[in-house]
Amino acid sequence: MSLLSRLFGGGGPKPEPKAETIDYNGFRITPEPMPAEGQFRIAALIEAEVDGEMKTHHLVRADVIRDREDAEQASIRKAKQMIDEQGARLFG
Repeated sequence: MSLLSRLFGGGGPKPEPKAETIDYNGFRITPEPMPAEGQFRIAALIEAEVDGEMKTHHLVRADVIRDREDAEQASIRKAKQMIDEQGARLFG
């Protein structure tokens, strides 16, 4: 890669496509696996309206998975588990 392309952002890694948001028990879950040493860390954005205000929680786990699609599914499962356990308390 040439010096100019590195300076002006050309040829860098392409951003991963954003996964589809799902609705779950009044919450919205968007899986956002994070690249980590050639694998993907489990991560998701959890959103819900609480008391008329939109709240968000960024879930990030230490677990890593080799395949992006598998990491997306694992991120959804973990977010659902947190919602089931904590509900609106998830937001603080």
